[in-house]
Amino acid sequence: MKKVDHKTSKRFLEAKKQIDAEKVYSVEEAIALIKETSTTKFDASVEIHVNLGVDIKKSDQQVRSSVSLPHGTGKNVIVAVMTPDSDKQKAAKEAGADIIGEKDLIEEIKKGKINFDVIVATPDAMKELAPAAKVLGPRGLMPNPKDGTVTQNVAEIVSKLKKGQVNYKNDDSGNLHSIIGKASFGADQLKENYDTLIESIKKAKPQTSKGVYIRNISLSSAMGPGIKVLI
Repeated sequence: MKKVDHKTSKRFLEAKKQIDAEKVYSVEEAIALIKETSTTKFDASVEIHVNLGVDIKKSDQQVRSSVSLPHGTGKNVIVAVMTPDSDKQKAAKEAGADIIGEKDLIEEIKKGKINFDVIVATPDAMKELAPAAKVLGPRGLMPNPKDGTVTQNVAEIVSKLKKGQVNYKNDDSGNLHSIIGKASFGADQLKENYDTLIESIKKAKPQTSKGVYIRNISLSSAMGPGIKVLI
């Protein structure tokens, strides 16, 4: 039986008392509440959860893109790079890549050993990476040209990821999740990151998607309750 962290549960319940579950807050109010109620011992991430009006059964309605947040995420993103080109390997390393691999990296992934947050690959490495798709795909980690993780210019995307670019993709429920910063960020910084991400999501709307595109938005801190936000 999993041991319950009573301290965490108590913090969560105390935070929940300060939030009206029926109310839809302005972004500014939600951010203020998150900063006020985030009492974890670590600097909690601030998360956004967006419910999209897309037909998940249609491949052309998948929402997947990337955007550079003006203030970054506050998180150290571990980036892996797959390319057979030694010059590109060197450039990626100089740009801040944490892991440079070829067949050895693929074998590790196939065993379920994933010690990175994002993997970037050159087009000529995708065929080699295909056997690992069954592991990477369900985790949303398979490189894709839509979010820039399949590219000839691996150094550029590595640099962007390290500086705060976030890649996002809707899940099987039509929901999209991302980090927009840390609880220690200033309210204005979180608001700017929020606005930048929402604008990017709007631009990523599939042309075939009809009706209401963004249905609901909520914000939360890691291990904190969700707060409904005005669209």
